[in-house]
Amino acid sequence: MHSAKISRAGLLACASMALAGAFAASPAATNAPAASAAAAKPAATNAPAAVRWYPAQGWRETPDPAASPRAKKGGSITFNGSSPPKSFNAYIDNNSYSSMMFSMMYDALVATDPNTMDFVPALANRWSVSADGREFTFYIDERARWSDGLPVTADDVKWTFDIVTASKSETGSWKMILSAFDSPEIVDAGSERPRVVRFRKKGDSPRDWRDVMHCGTFWILPKHAFERFDFNKLDFLNAVVGGPYRISHVAEQVETEYSRVRDWWRVDTPSCRGLYNFDKIVLRYYIDNSNAFDALKKGIVDVYPVYMARIWANDTKGPKFFKNWIVKRKVFNHRPVGFQCFAMNMRRWPFDDIRVRQAMAKLIDREMFNRTMMFNEYYMQNSFYRDVYDDEHPCDNPLILYDPPGAAKLLEEAGFRKNESTGLLEKDGRPFSFQFLSRNASEDRFLVHFNTALKSLGITMSVTRKDFANWMRDMDDFNFDMTWQSWGGVMFKTPETMWLSSEADRKQSNNTMGFKSAEVDRLINEEKAMETFAERAAAYREIDRLIARESPCAFLWNTSSTRLLYWNKFGMPDAAFSRYNDEEGVLFYWWYDEDKARELDAAMSAGGFLPSVPENVDYDEVMRAKARK
Repeated sequence: MHSAKISRAGLLACASMALAGAFAASPAATNAPAASAAAAKPAATNAPAAVRWYPAQGWRETPDPAASPRAKKGGSITFNGSSPPKSFNAYIDNNSYSSMMFSMMYDALVATDPNTMDFVPALANRWSVSADGREFTFYIDERARWSDGLPVTADDVKWTFDIVTASKSETGSWKMILSAFDSPEIVDAGSERPRVVRFRKKGDSPRDWRDVMHCGTFWILPKHAFERFDFNKLDFLNAVVGGPYRISHVAEQVETEYSRVRDWWRVDTPSCRGLYNFDKIVLRYYIDNSNAFDALKKGIVDVYPVYMARIWANDTKGPKFFKNWIVKRKVFNHRPVGFQCFAMNMRRWPFDDIRVRQAMAKLIDREMFNRTMMFNEYYMQNSFYRDVYDDEHPCDNPLILYDPPGAAKLLEEAGFRKNESTGLLEKDGRPFSFQFLSRNASEDRFLVHFNTALKSLGITMSVTRKDFANWMRDMDDFNFDMTWQSWGGVMFKTPETMWLSSEADRKQSNNTMGFKSAEVDRLINEEKAMETFAERAAAYREIDRLIARESPCAFLWNTSSTRLLYWNKFGMPDAAFSRYNDEEGVLFYWWYDEDKARELDAAMSAGGFLPSVPENVDYDEVMRAKARK
């Protein structure tokens, strides 16, 4: 996927359990899992004697540190839902909003801790991994129930796996994710309520920390409710669910309403306190971003995530904003941040020379663009994995800024000389010329300035415009010199898909730039065996440093915050949402505040003001202040 927002909601749904190193410290090999107040003894199985049990000995479920004890259930919220889904089945329609809402309808076997990002119980209250790392056995929590009151069983897990991987199911990437495993075995088949399910890896592929993620975090669906129907056409309106919400109303292409399941089996567990507070969530669909903004100002939409600097800087004026009826808020946390860049094809001359690639980066006046076109709303990127850095682990990748003389020097070192008769830059008689593959007219205003800088050094750039489908075809075939490429941020990273050397030679791979490095290959292979997020973050930082050193692209810019506009009638935690959330956190952590809603109505009736709130919210500052109390 070359340019997309990748949803993390499926892994973050109700993941609010503190886990002190569940993968960092494995208990000694044992034939019984760690004790749990809610856990029955495991059924007799044929599991290998030497296994590792999770969560670790002494683990206990605690409240989400980002959730507020002030949160109240009730009320509704209408959220800008972008484009309408082609299906409510997120296995079929794998986009960010479909995944986000599906994760609020159906749980997986395990979830992730909102701070450590280690795996923690969800439908399964414990699991084991065999000594060779090839078998994964999950024990379903005996409390787990569907919304119709029937228990969740191992049959549901097996049926979901089998139907998602069936050839007739239009499940795309999910087939690839689950293809590493055989169809799961119901270990305690024949019991009144089968609760033990085991996954086995196929073939002889090496141990990989993602194995638990892949077999443990796919959404489990109720077999008894869906097995009689075509999986590609399932109707989810008022369907049986296993999560905190169900679809209660659909106005096709207009909006979808989700209603809270009041007797959800996890509603009173410590990890879910203060979460999932709205009685109703309405996703209102607007393909055109400006129409969604107009809907916010008219009060049709309650919350509007801002993706355009112009709207944030220029269009948030007038009484509704000035009087604090509509609030502007920037939330700074550690949400995964992607990157965008001018990607260069390292397979082709002249971008096979690192000095040329570095020179290109010095000819992009990013600071001027930010200042004159983007209202100083963006930071200059110097990393592919910005979210793995913090105060204790700062990023020391060089920040390459506009420097035409420096670019000229690098090109001279690379053997380029200006032909005095033509004014063109050449090497061995070959002019420096290349094609920029464009897919959007919005790129033009930036390319004009870039081209001016190139021409000043005697470089010729031609721009070829293609629609997205044809642009993708060229990218899949590596048929480009340079292009503008954007990548969404993801919490659980798979660097091999983009940076492994072997991927540089495979058509349709994500290694579009043709990057190859034996050092990076080694780190990628070592990272697969790292079980804690902290270990992997250290590996990502080193991978990031090595890739940035080779300059496969010229970094551009990004925003370091989540920008929100919302009507002033909601309560929220002090940090707005969790350490890694973006705007999706609004639906998990906020609540409808009746007192604020009355004050808003009164202020609007009288034309009065509401109290202002600080525009910026810094997650780290909030958590440090909490720790001092």
